[in-house]
Amino acid sequence: MPTRASRLGVGITAAFLCLVVACARQDTPASVALYASVGEELITFGIDAERATLTRQSSLMLPGFVQEAWASPDGAFLYVAWSNGGSSYTNSGVEPRGDQHGITAFRVDASGALRQQGPPASLRSRPIHITGDGPGKQLLVAYNDPSGVSVHAINADGSVGAEVPQRDSIDAGIYAHQVRLLPSNRAVVVVTRGNEPTASSPEDPGALKVFRFDAGILSDEISIAPPNGLGFRARHLDFHPTRPWVFLTVEAQNRLQVYRSTDVGLEPAPLFSVSTLSDGGGVRPGQTASTIHVHPSGQFVYVGNRGAPTGGYNEIAVFKINEATGEPSLIQNVDTHGFTPRTFALDPSGRVLVVGNQNSVSVGEGTSTKLVPANLAMFRVGSDGTLTFVQRYDIAVARKPLWWMGIVAAR
Repeated sequence: MPTRASRLGVGITAAFLCLVVACARQDTPASVALYASVGEELITFGIDAERATLTRQSSLMLPGFVQEAWASPDGAFLYVAWSNGGSSYTNSGVEPRGDQHGITAFRVDASGALRQQGPPASLRSRPIHITGDGPGKQLLVAYNDPSGVSVHAINADGSVGAEVPQRDSIDAGIYAHQVRLLPSNRAVVVVTRGNEPTASSPEDPGALKVFRFDAGILSDEISIAPPNGLGFRARHLDFHPTRPWVFLTVEAQNRLQVYRSTDVGLEPAPLFSVSTLSDGGGVRPGQTASTIHVHPSGQFVYVGNRGAPTGGYNEIAVFKINEATGEPSLIQNVDTHGFTPRTFALDPSGRVLVVGNQNSVSVGEGTSTKLVPANLAMFRVGSDGTLTFVQRYDIAVARKPLWWMGIVAAR
């Protein structure tokens, strides 16, 4: 017969196990939602990573075309940047400035449904990218025209607060395309793309603009621009989850570069620079790299390759990361079953990857043509990091682009 002490021990053990289980349940997302924007419309899908399926749930309209969004670290809020300017409004190659730009905050419920939290916050110009700090207390916004960055407080109720005044003027380079905080939360990197040369103008250099970050204040800027920013059309970066490695796409050069990070910046020279194309190519008219995501395990990194409608590669390039050095090795280039994979995302478990194929394109089929709609293409992620196509979900967008998509774990 068990003694009172042993019964007490069993009781304590059982209570401890119950506490562990409760904590695990608390940390497990109630659901995972995928959000995709088509013009002003933001569509919510439920995502089942086990079955690799999407289920359309609802949609809402923003005052302008959705440009980008960022979810708070706890998944409780989604901050959506929008504008009536930018290239999403035209196929002419000329980007209208627009006159309405802002951020709208939404509370994310356990099902992934969105409910507006406070009034929209006005912005100075088109917001091309938005992110937040580690504690979820501040938002950072990148602008491409004119190139710039701003910091905004997040109020206690999750709504967007006032812009944080900066002590010094900020040199945001030419055509800022992304803003990210280093994992330390002590430095900000503004990725500036520059511009390709035209018949009437020389090439504008790209750069990584690195700033110290303290309570919303940017300072001590340094510029990383090898070689002098020419042929360096930096676009997007992502971080390794445990090692000091930063992975960067160089757009027109179709390159993936790796930089070593510190708590307060980046080392100026890349550790590695490799092609994202299967044939090892570089600059190719109409062919550009897009966004980038590191797998939650830190073992793989994925890059979007965008081809012109008349030819080229629309695919995801898959790289295995050397766990000792950070060197990426190309192991797969997989077709995205659509055109212009501008954005894509991995679910939090890393089991599925969903591509947002941006454009609807008419393609020849025998003596006729057919329309390949903008779509969400679903892939399973294998244990070796490679992707297997499952299915695609065509989006009825007329000629509006599927401009942004992302995945959020609602808690």
